[in-house]
Amino acid sequence: MNIEGTKITSQKSAKEIYSFLIELSNFERLMPENTEKFEVDGKSFIFGLKGMPEIRLVVKEKIEYSNITLGAASSKLPFTLSANIEESSDKSCTVQLSFLGEFNAMMAMMIKKPLTKFVDTLTDNIAKL
Repeated sequence: MNIEGTKITSQKSAKEIYSFLIELSNFERLMPENTEKFEVDGKSFIFGLKGMPEIRLVVKEKIEYSNITLGAASSKLPFTLSANIEESSDKSCTVQLSFLGEFNAMMAMMIKKPLTKFVDTLTDNIAKL
């Protein structure tokens, strides 16, 4: 399953957005309002949304100023969440989140809508930075 978030323009440089996202504690500011738990542990963080199981995300890849990829710490639900950053000018950039997961058809059907909403919320909150 692949979910592409809306491509947004940020009035911050690619370096500023990248620096914000590699500091995992900053993800708390991007989370939806219904976040019940958020804890950073080294190169990973765990979060829990109301009515959903807790998920631990680990930094899988970093490409300076252009990409940060987080992945599930558990192999039970393999997925990645990537932030692709493209510099527009010295003071702005575009950001697009991408979710890629390997789920069976039944699971994909159940989680596609909430995951799309989650990616949209993260995107909206990045735009507000």
